Amino acid sequence: MNQSTSNRSEAGGVKETTTYTVSHWGTYEVVKADIGNMPELRPFRRDPDPSPIGLHQLAQSLQDVRVRRPAVRKSWLEGGPGSRPDMRGRDPFVEVTWDEAVTLVASELNRVKTSFGNSSIFGGSYGWSSAGRFHHPQSQVHRFLNCLGGYVRHVDSYSLAAANVVLPYIVADMDEIMANHSSWNSLEGNTELFVAFGGIPTKNAQVNAGGVNIHSANLGVARLVEGGTKFVNIGPVSDNIAGAAAKAQWIQCRPNTDTAVMLALAYTLIERDLVDYDFIGRCCVGFERFRDYLVGSLDAQKKTPEWAAEISGVRAETIVSLAVEMARSRTMLNISWSLQRASHGEQPFTAFVSLAAMLGQIGKPGGGFGLGYGAINVVGSPHMRIKGPRLSQLDNPVKEFIPVARIADMLLNPGTTFTYKGATHRYPDIRLVYWSGGNPFHHHQDLNRLQHAWCKPDTIIVHEQYWTPTAKRADIVLPATISLERNDIASAAREGFLVAMKQAIQPTAEALDDFEIFSRISRRLGTEETFCEGLDVMSWLNRLYGECAEKNSAQGVELPSFDEFWQEGMVDLTPYDRPFTMLKDFAFAPEQYPLATPTGKIEIFSETIASYKLADCPGYPCWLEPEEWLGSPIAKQYPIHLLSDQPSRRLHSQLDASPYSTESKIHAREPVFINVTDAAARGISSGDVVEIFNGRGRCLAGAVVCDDIMPGVARLNTGAWFDPDPETGIERHGNPNVLTLDKPASSLSQGSIAQSCLVDVRRVVGEFPRVGAFDLPTFERRASEAVSSVKIL
Repeated sequence: MNQSTSNRSEAGGVKETTTYTVSHWGTYEVVKADIGNMPELRPFRRDPDPSPIGLHQLAQSLQDVRVRRPAVRKSWLEGGPGSRPDMRGRDPFVEVTWDEAVTLVASELNRVKTSFGNSSIFGGSYGWSSAGRFHHPQSQVHRFLNCLGGYVRHVDSYSLAAANVVLPYIVADMDEIMANHSSWNSLEGNTELFVAFGGIPTKNAQVNAGGVNIHSANLGVARLVEGGTKFVNIGPVSDNIAGAAAKAQWIQCRPNTDTAVMLALAYTLIERDLVDYDFIGRCCVGFERFRDYLVGSLDAQKKTPEWAAEISGVRAETIVSLAVEMARSRTMLNISWSLQRASHGEQPFTAFVSLAAMLGQIGKPGGGFGLGYGAINVVGSPHMRIKGPRLSQLDNPVKEFIPVARIADMLLNPGTTFTYKGATHRYPDIRLVYWSGGNPFHHHQDLNRLQHAWCKPDTIIVHEQYWTPTAKRADIVLPATISLERNDIASAAREGFLVAMKQAIQPTAEALDDFEIFSRISRRLGTEETFCEGLDVMSWLNRLYGECAEKNSAQGVELPSFDEFWQEGMVDLTPYDRPFTMLKDFAFAPEQYPLATPTGKIEIFSETIASYKLADCPGYPCWLEPEEWLGSPIAKQYPIHLLSDQPSRRLHSQLDASPYSTESKIHAREPVFINVTDAAARGISSGDVVEIFNGRGRCLAGAVVCDDIMPGVARLNTGAWFDPDPETGIERHGNPNVLTLDKPASSLSQGSIAQSCLVDVRRVVGEFPRVGAFDLPTFERRASEAVSSVKIL
């Protein structure tokens, strides 16, 4: 049933009104009393495992770092586009009026478009920027730029680029997999053995693109444990698995070597005659080529358990016994997304699917494979995938693009070529970056290199709510509202509700929503009619909801009218819940229900990929030595493999300034987890400030010494706001991306390889610098004539 937003309850004699807000980490009730101005956020009562992250969205520490007025970097304002780009991040800002800011932005867009063309504009918008579907900044900025003639775009994601590219060749694209992924309730009573490469990190499942309504991962694992499912966790850390499965068998495996273990498991299945050849014959192509590789016919190296043991550190007898147990049990294989964020990241995913195919349990309840149980909330969801409201971004006339993790390469090397999916492309010459939603100085690798690349464009324009590292390094910063300051509709793939997100508080200072900002600039540029189509925010919400209702009616889901929806506050879609078993129809009748691969079957060997003749990504799963790993010669100098994972107290860098995030820090720095043996060898104790370093950079963090991580490995969460010391350059806050490698996974995908990173660690003796991550930039007054020469369009 729907839950009314006008519900009023008596609480100690005070009447309360409840509405809702949705964020990537959960749905929350916004409770307003008749007295007082600030509402209280409470967990959504239908959520059995709510995340505490979002309860702190209105914390004063976040308000303290808000962007309050339009601001322009002083050197840019006084000298014009391209002036002193080396001062980005160090220059003071000058606050201007909205009219002046709109004039500056419109004039600069017009200059760049006229002088260099639209292929010199990069429409940067990457990140979990808004759960609301209308005020989704990526949709807004891309629509705005398309009205102006287009922009250079990015493709894929930092999270899944290698997998996104390679999976459609061998089984299906990730959107299709996520839409039909086996649900937790389909595993109950069926799965006997759950083998997780990289664990089931349910701290990651606090979040979901588009928002979370009901968190299900911890409950899903708990029910499997209660039903007797055995869990096996393969990887370098033991605590990256849901609490109910904390007693899982932990098989310690060196980072970036999972592919070798999978290959040895596959070899054992062949050697012990445990391959399901019926499934292989009906549903797969290319197994013979893969088998030839496994038995050494292609390279004179059998992929035996003994061979894998030398690479991975996993004992040969452990590999053999696990392979036999997998074949004799109803087995669900799971792979963490982090495994493909590595050098040759395509290989663990292709080997993983091939291993599952050899077991022959794909399409059977409780068996087959999962792509990221614990990665985000949607994986394992029992909810129906409805077609949610979406703002059209319109058509982009500009054909140039980049793989998302190649932004520094693009800025540093205009005109040079890169390969992607077997084709050759060329990097454009970018003069203007327009960014709305996201924080590249969080998610990109080798941030010192990115800082150098960030000096190349003439102008960088950013819409931001907070003074993030990206905002501090922009030329023009326009203050944007947070979700609680605007009206919107929340809808996410395979979540249980459509939610009316009613404005709960007034915008801070002079902040405007992205739609209003772009409307004003469009008016100045003459594109307002195309961008706005004569509609205000509520008219847009009404229209998008109506389109959503019409689409879903065609698949048997009837939604109430917009007025009813807005009054009631949400639509409950959980009555449509059902168990999902991925690839069930295909496994039963592959000719009748073919896959979208070139052959319609699972391609263990891909003729298409092989035809590209890429030395770093052949057509079959194989072991290719990573760029950096504990078997590298460089490991003698940097003997610790650094893992950078999703934090438990924020989403990436979002809300890092909240008290919930900052209270977990050590001496105001992000904690780094290090094995007791490695710590003892370096004289490090829990609570010490340590320096983590390699040839790319240095950062400070707070040590946590534990035995949950194997020797030779350390773990530092992502998301600490980038905070380099202005004198020494050392990053003071614990951001691992000053250390990670900015190279592509392969010439097929060009994906991120953040998890291929070697470092060393040492204790800091004496004083250490204060953290300035949440300091505001310096503001100055401008000369009265500073914008007098700007042309009014």
